[in-house]
Amino acid sequence: MAKLKVYNMKKEAVGDINLNDMVFAADYNEPLIHQVVVALHNNARQGTKSTLTRSEINASKKKLWRQKGTGNARHDERSAPQFVGGGVVFAPKPRDFSQKINKKMRDIAFSSALSQKIRQNEVFIVDDIKFEDNKTKAASAFLKLFDLNKRTIIVTDGKDEGVMKATNNIQKVSCVDAMLLNVAQVVENTYLVFTKNAIKKIEEAYV
Repeated sequence: MAKLKVYNMKKEAVGDINLNDMVFAADYNEPLIHQVVVALHNNARQGTKSTLTRSEINASKKKLWRQKGTGNARHDERSAPQFVGGGVVFAPKPRDFSQKINKKMRDIAFSSALSQKIRQNEVFIVDDIKFEDNKTKAASAFLKLFDLNKRTIIVTDGKDEGVMKATNNIQKVSCVDAMLLNVAQVVENTYLVFTKNAIKKIEEAYV
């Protein structure tokens, strides 16, 4: 069973926490993680872009001028793609980008990504995260103290408006409810900072 130190806001060790091996000691499965991350991004795509083809342009279908004898190039109607306001060749149309990933695959990929982060010493556990007056200055000092100088996500037990407000204006730092954390957020952030209760919530959900 993996064991990590629990820190307070001053980066003082205040105890240890035992992590469930089913969630935090899984084998690294990079192909599955990649598949799930791609699916998550595709499922977030709206797929609503749409432009008009030649046949959909509301313009006269009359030939611009006779085929020969005018000295002009041979053209058909005004809706042809070479004219301003004409149709678009191979126009993009609305489509569904979604990919189905079953729950078991998502869970395995999530555990695999989290376990790899722990092996790389990129996970920190804090007993509780509260910033004085929800100030950005306090959040910046906390990040500097823990040397979190790359993309970081703070995972809290439930939606924490105070932490979100304090970190909202800090680049490369985000905050998320433990129940909404996904594989893409795990792999796209260098550091993960959990509250002690957030870890328990994840274990309850995935064990």
